[in-house]
Amino acid sequence: MTDSQHTNPAAPHHNLGMAGSMAKAFITSPLSLLLLLAFFAVGLLGLQMTPRQEDPQISVPMVDIFVRYPGASAQEVENLIARPLESIMSEMTGVDHVYSYSAREQAMVTVQFIVGQQLEPSLVKLYDKLESNKDRIPIGANPPLVKPKGADDVPLVTLTLWSNEVDDANLRLVGLDVLQILREVENTSQSFIVDGRHEELKVEILPERLATFGVSLEQVANAIRMANSQRNTGAVEPDERVFRVYSGAFLNSAEDVKRLMVAVIEGRPVYVRDVATVTEEPSDAARSVGYYTGHELPEGAEQADNAPAVTLAIAKKHGTNGVDVANAVLAKLETLKGRIIPDNINVAVTRNYGETAKAKVDELIFKLFVATGVVTLLVWFFLGLRAAGVVLIVIPAVITTTVFSAWLMGMTIDRVSLFALIFSIGILVDDAIVVVENIYRRWLLIEDTDVETAIDAVREVGNPTILATATVIAALLPMGFVSGMMGPYMLPIPLLGSVAMVISLFAAFAFTPWLTNRFKPSLQSLHESAEKEHKQAAKMERFFRGIIVPLVTSKAKGRLFLLSIVVVFFAFMLLFYPFKAVRVKMLPLDNKPEFNVVLNMPEGTALPVTANLVHTMASKLQGIPEVTALQTYVGTASPFNFNGLVRHYYLRQQAWQADIQVQLTDKHDRERTSHQIAVEARALLQPLLKGTRGKLQVVEMPPGPPVLQSVVAEIYGPDANTRRQVAADMTKFFGQAANLDDVDSMMEDDHDILRFIVDSDKAQRNGITAEDVNRTLEMAMGGFILGDIKKNALIDPTRIVMQVPLSARSQIYRLSQLPVTNHTGQFVPLHELGTFVFDKQDKPIYRKDLRPVEFVTAETVGRLAAPVYGQGQVETLLAEANNGEGYVTPDGTRLVEQAFWLRSPEGVESKSAFEWGGEWTVTWETFRDMGIAFAAALVLIYMLIVAQFGNFTLPAIIMAPIPLTLIGIVPGHWLMDAEFTATSMIGFIALAGIIVRNSILLVDFSREAVVRGESVLEAVIHSCEARTRPIIITALALFGGSMVILSDPIFQGMAVSLIFGGAVATLLTLLIIPLGCISAGKSLGGCPTDGGNGGTPLGGGSAGKGHAVAHEPVKSGKGAGAAAKDVMAYTGMYVLSLGKGLASGIAGWLGAGRKLMQKRKERKTAQQAKVRQQAKVQAAAVVAKEVAGSPVTKPAQPAAPQSNGQDVKPVQTKDSVGEAVKEDVTSIQNQQPSDMAPLPGEFLERKKSSGRRGIKLKTDI
Repeated sequence: MTDSQHTNPAAPHHNLGMAGSMAKAFITSPLSLLLLLAFFAVGLLGLQMTPRQEDPQISVPMVDIFVRYPGASAQEVENLIARPLESIMSEMTGVDHVYSYSAREQAMVTVQFIVGQQLEPSLVKLYDKLESNKDRIPIGANPPLVKPKGADDVPLVTLTLWSNEVDDANLRLVGLDVLQILREVENTSQSFIVDGRHEELKVEILPERLATFGVSLEQVANAIRMANSQRNTGAVEPDERVFRVYSGAFLNSAEDVKRLMVAVIEGRPVYVRDVATVTEEPSDAARSVGYYTGHELPEGAEQADNAPAVTLAIAKKHGTNGVDVANAVLAKLETLKGRIIPDNINVAVTRNYGETAKAKVDELIFKLFVATGVVTLLVWFFLGLRAAGVVLIVIPAVITTTVFSAWLMGMTIDRVSLFALIFSIGILVDDAIVVVENIYRRWLLIEDTDVETAIDAVREVGNPTILATATVIAALLPMGFVSGMMGPYMLPIPLLGSVAMVISLFAAFAFTPWLTNRFKPSLQSLHESAEKEHKQAAKMERFFRGIIVPLVTSKAKGRLFLLSIVVVFFAFMLLFYPFKAVRVKMLPLDNKPEFNVVLNMPEGTALPVTANLVHTMASKLQGIPEVTALQTYVGTASPFNFNGLVRHYYLRQQAWQADIQVQLTDKHDRERTSHQIAVEARALLQPLLKGTRGKLQVVEMPPGPPVLQSVVAEIYGPDANTRRQVAADMTKFFGQAANLDDVDSMMEDDHDILRFIVDSDKAQRNGITAEDVNRTLEMAMGGFILGDIKKNALIDPTRIVMQVPLSARSQIYRLSQLPVTNHTGQFVPLHELGTFVFDKQDKPIYRKDLRPVEFVTAETVGRLAAPVYGQGQVETLLAEANNGEGYVTPDGTRLVEQAFWLRSPEGVESKSAFEWGGEWTVTWETFRDMGIAFAAALVLIYMLIVAQFGNFTLPAIIMAPIPLTLIGIVPGHWLMDAEFTATSMIGFIALAGIIVRNSILLVDFSREAVVRGESVLEAVIHSCEARTRPIIITALALFGGSMVILSDPIFQGMAVSLIFGGAVATLLTLLIIPLGCISAGKSLGGCPTDGGNGGTPLGGGSAGKGHAVAHEPVKSGKGAGAAAKDVMAYTGMYVLSLGKGLASGIAGWLGAGRKLMQKRKERKTAQQAKVRQQAKVQAAAVVAKEVAGSPVTKPAQPAAPQSNGQDVKPVQTKDSVGEAVKEDVTSIQNQQPSDMAPLPGEFLERKKSSGRRGIKLKTDI
């Protein structure tokens, strides 16, 4: 089709519409430059002001409520404290889960609010509930202690002070001074020190000397307390002046305490020094922190092997820039070296989330530039240097302005938001490409580069560009409503992606015309480009004719093609299951700079035993080449990260609990990932546990939202003993599963406690109460604080602690010598008032959402690292137990029949059952919500397309390639050995909008061509010929933007989906859409048009040029605009349309089956074939007679639409009877409607409905 054959292509349109009006306002306005500069300015402001961190900010308010109930058993604590408190907390709105832990004398209730709830309002509700229910606290219980925790409490920077010369007590003193100064840094928040022994003034009582002098512990304690007092007693006013009066004095040293008189026995004073040893020294070692250097030390570095250490932890305020805060802290630290920090104390930066965030952000910003450069090069290759320059200016303006909008919305610059921008580049560039390409085409048609034509060119592509952008937004936005932690974690992708699309649409209509007009190409370059495109178009036409025509004219080939697509689709689905060639996982493990080893020794293990094993483990880990440093924390918790916050690692304060924090070299300096190193660490450490009954967990930082553990089984049952027995058995089954390791449960091992049983009869006879005995033992057993001594130079108070020495109180017979004083002052040895007995510690009681529960946990390992595989293995083991009869619980339940993958029903605790939790819960919630989001996206896209085309069939055709993207996505994951993750699903959903964008171009082009008078077949071929190049440009731009994120562990799935799914979907779109258009030829030719909204619904491409079609706007009929007004009516008919399409598809597949049986039928219809042959001969004879009698003339042209200008070929006949009549498809199309020959699709339908073969026309291809 030549340019001259168009009807006044350059004529401007009176109704410019939104796109044309914007182009007219900006194309010559001097404000365009100012506005463009303003875009860059606010973008740079956004880059500067928006906080930077590695992961998005997630508000996960969690509040721990601690209540002590002295003397109560675990069961009493549960009944009187935990259960009432659980009920009260569950009454609040916005609560997701309520957990409780009940042990002897103490309860902890954890309230987990729904993700997205803000901490401050949640705390207000919680305090209000507690205050209004104070009357429900039982007598003897302490008031609740509320400790809120949130993501902002996670330390941003940790600094470890270590030395081979200074002990941990002095390290703590230095650390406290350093921490006090670092708190002065702006925007720092909660900070604390771990650990180091406190300075104490110890008063160590010797029981034998107390008995010798006849002095009780109570007397010693009272003497010290009474002497350590000073207060303001009032004021005097002599000589018209006022003097404040202070009385008393504080104890300042050990000597002051030694000189205190306790009592006067037989006229002789007894001093503290007579019955106790008084020293000022560090406290007893109840916990320890050690520092180890790594495998290879830098030259001149000091080596450490369990060197004494303390760790400082500093968090940042909410909403502040983590990179700036971390840099400010480290800069302040440098000023303290040599001044506050002596030279013999080393400082190691053991955590710097600011540095990791900066590295990740800088890396992704670089990839953002790379993606922009790749897209620009593509545009240069296809459209020329000037068009590439336009794109190179527009894309950064859009991206930086989107960052500014992120700042306005309170978001951060993190890896998810930057991935959203990188992903968007391949899509948003299409708006600029479409506008530039159409302006160039229109200038070429009129042989002039005037402004009016450029405005009309923008008007021409305005509506379809808006529609295509709206479909992409419709695909992205529903993903913003995913619940759980994954919702806010992935929110930047749909939110910023949609914002970027809107801004790019504005830029395409405002800046792109202005830039294109400013950087006009010469007409000679346009002609050269057009000539090149004509040659490409000719090749494209031959290619598509060679593929589409055989599929249309041959029923067998067409059905075989569709059947092969269906077969390939389902064959690739088998890669998920049962072949498991493509693994499914929530999120893959990231390549992090650290990991943790968590050790749990049997309850009751002493600190030295735990410390010795930890030292052996650390020495093993030092041999790993990538390890740069380690810190061990025994009897205390390491500074927690987000994962530790959710798992409550900060409460690990027992002597049998320990952590090892392992730092690795930078990921760019090592070949192995942190996960591979963690796997090796597990293999090295597990043999060390033999014979210890200890359990370890190698804990890697999760790539996304953390959970209690990767695999969690929540065990329910009718009573505590049944639950515990089932949990113990489930632990064994977990250990047998091939893909589970680090198996543990929250049950405690049996361990002994020591109880002093008071003989009430003897006690009463001696005038002593049980409270007297309790107080005496409390003062003797260690840590009984009498106050502190005043040292103005110290930040940490020096406490006065009274106790019996550890060596003495470890011997029961010596403790039995302790004197107890009655109310008359008489002394009675402890052994005369009762006896020490060994007993078992109460088992802790766990509850979740008001139901008692036990937890069994494990980590996933191996190639199939998703929880679903390990959980399936456990259920298989349960079913195969007892020689295939299945595992049966103590209450007679076959447990595998009571396994709940989703939320367990109410009342399930009446018999044994279990519910899968952990990462699986997040997985199914995320994929469930994404599935709903995908369905919502399809509905929105369908409504938008129906509103545009006013037809129900064409939108179904346009959306047909969406599921076919899986044909590329699934094998793509297999080829890349990548797991199908949540980001893969996001890529699949995003592809829906992108593929629909391409499909709209093809369908709209074909529709407009049919309206102008072309046959459906020719229109479809011309649409493929014209739109293939811009579709490929869009696809390549998408690939270019996705390639840069292919190496990222987290977003690799998205990149694979976009690249492989986009490639296959692009190819299939160019085949499926044409075939669908031919099958729905009537809908294609009769659908309403734009309705006068300022142009055609879509500026398609001129045949043979690869550009958008130039044509007059098609005048619409009476109801042409009704589609846009009746969108709600289309919504109600959507389900009916889908059902009809599904039924039609099934009928087509059944027809393909019938085709396979047709050969057998043809053998029995020989006579019918002869009749049909005679009919053909007679028809040919009639045509030949008419041709011989009069010349063939060109049929009269219809008044509207006008002819496409192609020459009509006369019908040619041959003399031999039985040869087919050749006829050009264009001549058929140019006939009057009453004489119009059937289109290929209609012809096949006519043959099908008549039950006999019609005359088969051969066309000139």
